[in-house]
Amino acid sequence: QRRYAKTINFGLIYGMSSFGLAKALGIDNMSAEMFIKRYFARYTGVAEYMERTKEQARSLGYVETLFGRRLYLPDIHGSAVRRAAAERAAINAPMQGTASEAALAAEQSSAQLVMQVHDELVLQVPEDELAHIKAQLPQWMSDVGEGVLAVPLLAEVGAGKNWDDAH
Repeated sequence: QRRYAKTINFGLIYGMSSFGLAKALGIDNMSAEMFIKRYFARYTGVAEYMERTKEQARSLGYVETLFGRRLYLPDIHGSAVRRAAAERAAINAPMQGTASEAALAAEQSSAQLVMQVHDELVLQVPEDELAHIKAQLPQWMSDVGEGVLAVPLLAEVGAGKNWDDAH
């Protein structure tokens, strides 16, 4: 059930089709379509948030975290494939970016959110804060959905001198 819930929650937010959901869950297309319809009927605010955020991205060319950090989306008016990717980024960025910014501000950390790439956050962290940030970041990110989502959010942390080394 957890795998189904996680696949449905994240898949739909990232724009997964009924065909993709059926394949991911190993179910038929009609069952997948029923899951999607029931999900959006039950969680109407999710669909409203997604549409409102995509419209903002289309009209402004960017989305913002609650702290005002912008993610520019040059492909929001591109081809269907590029536009779909930009829309997924638009939906994801305000939540993940705000969560990390809030946590860093509350900690009075010198760490800075440098960028967000899809569902990854890239931070620049002073060496003397690294152990603390690595230990706390997964909890901060999972706390974002507490009381809102029916399934827990999971986050992993990697560290390195550059983004590639952190993987």
